Amino acid sequence: MKSAYIKSFFSLMVLGSLFSCHDLDVPVTSELTPDVFPTSDAQFVSAAGPAYVALRGNISVEFFHLQTLTTDEAIFPAKGGNWYNGAEFKDLHYHSWTKDHSTVTGNWTWLSTIIGTVNQSLSILSKNMPEGAPKNQMLAELKMVRALAYFWMMDSFGNIPIITEYGDYSAHPNVPRAEVFQFLEGEIKAALPDLSATVDVTTYGRPTKYLANALLAKMYLNAEVYTGTNRYNDCIAACDEIINSGKFALEPAATYLQMFYPNNGPQMKEFIFAIPFDATAANSFPFRATNLHSRYDIPRGLVAKYKMPFTPDAAVSTLPEFYKHFNDANDIRNKEWLTGLQFYADGSPVTVTTTKKGYDQFYTGADPSAPYTYQINITPEVKLRQDVPSFDVGNDEIAWNMGYRNIKFHPDASSLNRNQNNDVPIFRLADAILMKAEAIQRGGSATGGATALTLVNSVRTARQAAAFTSLTLENIYEERIREFASEMWHRNDMIRYGKFEGKWGFKTDSDVNKRIFPIPNAALLLNRALVQNPGY
Repeated sequence: MKSAYIKSFFSLMVLGSLFSCHDLDVPVTSELTPDVFPTSDAQFVSAAGPAYVALRGNISVEFFHLQTLTTDEAIFPAKGGNWYNGAEFKDLHYHSWTKDHSTVTGNWTWLSTIIGTVNQSLSILSKNMPEGAPKNQMLAELKMVRALAYFWMMDSFGNIPIITEYGDYSAHPNVPRAEVFQFLEGEIKAALPDLSATVDVTTYGRPTKYLANALLAKMYLNAEVYTGTNRYNDCIAACDEIINSGKFALEPAATYLQMFYPNNGPQMKEFIFAIPFDATAANSFPFRATNLHSRYDIPRGLVAKYKMPFTPDAAVSTLPEFYKHFNDANDIRNKEWLTGLQFYADGSPVTVTTTKKGYDQFYTGADPSAPYTYQINITPEVKLRQDVPSFDVGNDEIAWNMGYRNIKFHPDASSLNRNQNNDVPIFRLADAILMKAEAIQRGGSATGGATALTLVNSVRTARQAAAFTSLTLENIYEERIREFASEMWHRNDMIRYGKFEGKWGFKTDSDVNKRIFPIPNAALLLNRALVQNPGY
């Protein structure tokens, strides 16, 4: 079912390549303008397509890096000079990024491009599409795509400019985060009545009422961070709109891992909103627009085990500080990790033949070129064995198998390139349940007979983990670690829990200004009205 749907979904975006992509403060232009396009139903749908293509952009690579490598969840060290990339990933780990950091700049540009592309599509469709419910729904959906981009931008960069009109190329100052929050809340609430309440293959990958409520819930849960005022009861109310709808269900242990398989899709009962990926789709607009999890996560010696069509880079692993929370032996979520000695499905060991020096570059014996066969053993610690200043673990088999790996987004053996077909969920029912539980635990009013404890235990039971007998905020934080590993929410969680200034791995920086990233220098040069964030 997914294959047919995805092909249909991406065919609606075929005209995306006609749109050029630029920074928020630069004109987003194309040959298609409100005066000449579109006129038919098919063209109306196609005119909305570029916004969804833009949304795929950086989400599962550069945005993933920004939200994950800055936390204790993952680390991306160099290997014999490979992947040093001018300290790109080292700076994310050490919290030593600057306003010229490429990942920071790339994500500002990506999110700005989504906003600019939506503004253009809204202008075209507002002028050309006939009045009625279809138009109202399409415009509301596009505004929700823009709202997602604004939310991620506000969460990452704090004070940002607000631009909603196509053709407005004046220099807009960045406005206080609390004002961005207020603007977003109003936009989402205004769009809600026109969004669909249908949850099936026809609305998969498109914003619905439930995405709107999930985004509101996430904003309200973090409102004290964004605005200084808590909104826990509002968070609970938004979560209830999702939970009480009857449209979603927690996936049981038997299908939990399948939510992240290459053939995931609209059949997953837990997805509130997911971004579809198709490994065969063109990805030139506007950015990378690929899902490359396996490229970064899988040790190169496991190519045969996972029947991969390419040799992965094995570059990203987790840290013991994060993995220690996977501490229930029966929890199905443990199975998303690669740890220890590796075996094929039939139980035979996965072995690699190299040389003694190839296995351990620091080997000093008399026969460094002698053949050496070993069973792959993925070890928990990440050690900068080759060079600390260059963030380098070495370039031997020990280094390449260093650090436990999360393979939640399971390798896609069907893809003929490094891209994967795994759709990327942004919101799931489990998030709504755990957000409600946290809001109650932080002082919000319980509803529907649920307590924070019963809500958290409903998730744990579905994952075959032992139920808690009592609950603390720390328990909820740790449950979110287990539930949303590799789903780009950990930075957001760490900041809300006051843990982003902690020490992990090799990072000791405790500067609270690092809770938001700097406005990129490229944006400051382009828009002189912008003001740099504190501490940069």
